[in-house]
Amino acid sequence: MSPGIDALLEQARAGLHRLTPQQTVEAVRGGALLVDTRTEVQRREQGDLPGAVVIDRTVLEWRLDPASAWRIPEATGYDREIVLVCRQGYSSSLAAASLQTLGLRRATDMIGGVDAWLAAGLPTTDRPADVRP
Repeated sequence: MSPGIDALLEQARAGLHRLTPQQTVEAVRGGALLVDTRTEVQRREQGDLPGAVVIDRTVLEWRLDPASAWRIPEATGYDREIVLVCRQGYSSSLAAASLQTLGLRRATDMIGGVDAWLAAGLPTTDRPADVRP
């Protein structure tokens, strides 16, 4: 019998030091890499986050693993702080746990996702998204 998604999510979050939207802003100011995993439709509806790199969830591990031939230039080491965001903070928790399994020990996510970002009155940007295929 499957433990279910709620148990999987609880297990994933147990290993994360999740950040509030304001803590996320501070982490980015301190050098953390902000990664947006939302779909194009979600980003169009909610707006893009300033300074975020957009990486599709289907290729996330390949783009952020420093040992991967398909990594992005910002994937500089396993100690890099990475903050993932999604729409509501669920899939980003699972993705952050996956990155920690890869050895990216400082990977985490933002509590409440972009919904919480917007509710906190934090800005979006009109600049084109930094999409990494």
